[in-house]
Amino acid sequence: MELLQFDYNLPDGYIAYHPTRRRDSARMMVLDRKTGELTHLKIPGIVDFFRPGDGLVINNTRVFKARLLLRRPTGGKVEIFLLNETNFKGRICWEVLTHPARRTKEGETLYFDDLLSLKIIKKLPTGRTIIRFKNRREAERIISKYGHVPLPVYIHRPDEKTDESRYQTVYANPKKTGAVAAPTAGLHFTPRILKNIEKAGTKIIPITLHVGFGTFKAVRVDDIDKHSVDPEFAEISKSSARAINLIRRNGGRIFAVGTTSVRTLESAPIVDGMVQAFSNYVDLYIKPGHQFKVVDKLLTNFHLPKSSLIILVSAFAGREQIIDSYNAAVKEKYRFYSYGDCMLIL
Repeated sequence: MELLQFDYNLPDGYIAYHPTRRRDSARMMVLDRKTGELTHLKIPGIVDFFRPGDGLVINNTRVFKARLLLRRPTGGKVEIFLLNETNFKGRICWEVLTHPARRTKEGETLYFDDLLSLKIIKKLPTGRTIIRFKNRREAERIISKYGHVPLPVYIHRPDEKTDESRYQTVYANPKKTGAVAAPTAGLHFTPRILKNIEKAGTKIIPITLHVGFGTFKAVRVDDIDKHSVDPEFAEISKSSARAINLIRRNGGRIFAVGTTSVRTLESAPIVDGMVQAFSNYVDLYIKPGHQFKVVDKLLTNFHLPKSSLIILVSAFAGREQIIDSYNAAVKEKYRFYSYGDCMLIL
């Protein structure tokens, strides 16, 4: 299929640059895949779509402050985007992106202030860079003090104090810190909505996928089959796998919160029809033709045109229905992207 088939027109002013005042005030478009019918609700209305015995799968990853602003000895500014911790020549280091990349040199020391610094160890052929802090504790302290919330590039503003909480789900687990982007469909949930979902007889099941920088990777090929997605760390615990299997065995439905939950669930090993626990890197590229084995329903935000994420939701609901739904969302003045409104696909 051609990439142009996943395009739509988004007029100026539809991108949500800030979150809504309250998480639970987001709008929710509901698409029935069987009939094509669209209805328009607010996110608290999601509770009415659950039945006793269903499961709601959430991604409990936690975003860390992955952007660091430093200066060179000459005074020039450098931005470091932390990607992942890595082992380099027996030392704990970080793989990062630097901007501007051409100005930094191997062996150079970059400074936060007169006392704190980090060192550029290696510039890789991939365009990425290896940096080193003095130790892991210092890295954690620097990230906490100097790090900035890694808002997507299409949010054309500096991060603010409120982003530290609002660009994070209410169920983000500090023990599962590792994402450089939020699983944004989950940003709409409040403790009250989650409690009401549980009261409806639905089990909330945590899984983990550390959203990587590749989530912003543009599709740069005309033929979508030639695209690939970058590996990201994902995990389904034994208890979560058991819960998913029990729900499916008893005829319950699996609701996935966000494309990250979909990719994790659909990447899970399945033996004799049973989802298996796993902990590994996944790079499943979901496109039209994919046979969904685990996910029955999907809550997702509105995605960029010609992106791997709109391709994924098109695989789930059908390309024509998704494009028609997005055009309807524009007509109804929905807010788009990470801090925008959401869509429940039944």
